[in-house]
Amino acid sequence: MARVCEICGKRPHTGHKISHSAKRAGRWWYPNLQRVRAKLPNGQVRRIRVCTRCLKAGKVQKAVR
Repeated sequence: MARVCEICGKRPHTGHKISHSAKRAGRWWYPNLQRVRAKLPNGQVRRIRVCTRCLKAGKVQKAVR
């Protein structure tokens, strides 16, 4: 599935952008996802989309080429 972290499930959120005159328009906030070659728990190496918070926390073991 697009724009979803495969580790924590973080996904886009909606809200409003509010101008100086307080006029509202819809907008989206997207998670900072990176495509990473990761080693899965079963030993398989695969490209997955992971948010930077999971990468920084060490929840993903990167695969060595």
